[in-house]
Formats: sequence, structure tokens, C-alpha cells
Amino acid sequence: MTTGVKARSRRGGGRPTIADVALKAGVGAITVSRALREPDRVSLELRRQIMAVVEELGYVPDRNARALASARADVIGVLVPSLTNNVFAEVVRGIYDGLDQSHLQVQIGNTHYACNAEEDLLRIFLSQRPSALIVSGIDQSPVARSLLERANCPVVQIMEIGPEPVDMMIGFSHHEGGKAATRHLIEAGYRRIAFIGARMDPRSQRRLAGYRAAMEEAGLFDERLVTTTIRPSSVSMGSELFREAIARAPALDAAFCNNDDMALGALFECHRQGRAVPSDIGIAGFNDLEMMEVACPSVTSLRTHRYEIGRRSIAMALAAIAGHRPAEAIVDLGFELIVRESTKR
Repeated sequence: MTTGVKARSRRGGGRPTIADVALKAGVGAITVSRALREPDRVSLELRRQIMAVVEELGYVPDRNARALASARADVIGVLVPSLTNNVFAEVVRGIYDGLDQSHLQVQIGNTHYACNAEEDLLRIFLSQRPSALIVSGIDQSPVARSLLERANCPVVQIMEIGPEPVDMMIGFSHHEGGKAATRHLIEAGYRRIAFIGARMDPRSQRRLAGYRAAMEEAGLFDERLVTTTIRPSSVSMGSELFREAIARAPALDAAFCNNDDMALGALFECHRQGRAVPSDIGIAGFNDLEMMEVACPSVTSLRTHRYEIGRRSIAMALAAIAGHRPAEAIVDLGFELIVRESTKR
């Protein structure tokens, strides 16, 4: 009997095929395919037999060939604006954990907060005919929006909610989050509350709008209390902008920072200037990263459910791929205000 290995050597040493695996395992090619793609449909003993041959031959599925056969690649494209930001690292971790038992793979694209980069990556991803797309935010350019609407695959927008999803959407309201954090500072007795923000992408703009709404409702809004920059966010930037905020409004008694890096920078600057937190200055951040709890004093922050957003976004995509679309196209996971020492007078 001619074995799969011998047959492969006669073809010039090319990579093993699914037919080689089937021949050596003594089963049909369809059974091998099912064991690889839907292992629950194959008995454990037979699956072990097939996987032993797969390992022995070094067989790797030809995803391009499978894509041609199924008209879809076994890939879910994921677009995020940053891979170093802890916020999006948690989202990606949730996506991978949610995909753990699937044959599909994740392909990640980093847009670097740039519209043209997002458009270019979408064109690349769509040329590969992905099974689904997960994209961060709701502020796609008209070109990107059009590409997503014509994607012919499930699309999940994440980390925000809005009235007009391309397809499906899961996240929370940045406007309401900014409003809630500011209201907390007002209720804690602070009155000259600054807003400190960097990069000022659309999500940060909505947090600023929420801050302004809360301050106006309380009759406390003053344009001099707003200090922002389009430069990237960092702890050092938080310190720098807090110094600017103090110079603009010397009587300020609190700061709502549009993320936790900025809040930590403001806290460090308070220490340098001898301003007591929370008695002299109250500080609140946004996202509630781990460092907020271990800072001294611990820092109040608005907790966003980033991991859960990632995990549930992939569940929504997988359900839609299987033809079971979620009953609700828009899922609001909300947020949680975590009150700590930095705002407890």
C-alpha cells in the first residue's frame, strides 16, 4: 500500500494534503475536515487517531483553499486604534478568550487613531473575505462606513453605542460616563471642577460633552476650567495639563481626567505641589485601570467593562455567522463609578 508520505515524496516533497492525512489515518477526507473544523462531531478516539497523523505529517490546513471553497476565510478581522493602550489590550484579550473553542482565527489591525489607516486596513481585510469584522468605535469616515456596509459579513462595532449601527454594536455611552463622573465630583462638594483631556478623539470629545452638560446643569461651567490637547495621552501629559489647568484657574478644586493615565499624572503633580488629595483637590479618572486602586491615595474612576465587551462582541459575531443573529442589535453594557479616596473629603 502506498502511504501518504510516499505519495507526497513523489509529488516533489510538497506540503502534505488533507488526502494524505485521510489515507494514512484510514478515513475519508471529509472526516478529517470535520475533525479539524468541528471536533465535537467526531468521536474522541477517531479524533485522536486523526490528530496523531496530522502531527506526524506536519499537515497545516490550506486556509486560502478553504476560503475559495466556502467563499469566506476562517478569519475574523479586528480593528483597534492601539495595541499598547491597556484599554484595548483588555478588549483583545476578551476577544481571544471568546474565540477559544472556535476554528476561526483573529487578524488584528492597528489604526493608530487615523481614519486613512482604518480605511486601508478595511480594504485589505475585505479583500480576504473575512467571516466577520469587529471594529472599534462608531466614528468611521464616510469611506470606512461604506466599506463596512458593503462587507457582506457580520460587523460588530465595539466600545461605544449610538443610534445607527452598521450591523451590531456593543459598548457604553462616553457622554453619560463623563456626565456621571462629573456629577459625582459635584455631589462630593467640589465646585471648580476642571476637565483635563489629551488626544481628544471622538470618544474623549463625548466625555467632555458629558462633563459640560453636568457642569451646566449645576450652574458651574466655566470655559477656563477646560484644558485639552490633541497630543497623545500619558501620565507625564496629565501632569503637564494639570499645571496648565492650575495656571488657567488657580481656584480649581477638582479635576475630571478623560482617562486614568491623565488622572495619575494629575495626582503626581498634586504631590509635587503639596496639594492634598482629596481635601484640596479631588481627582477622578476614566476606565478604572488596575493602577487606580493601588495609587496613593487610591483614585476614583469610571469602570468600563472592556474584557466583557471583547468577549461578547466575538459571541455576537459567531452567532451571526451561524445564522443566529442577536435579538438586540445594540447592547449597552454601561459603566460603574468606583469611588475611592481621591474624592472622599
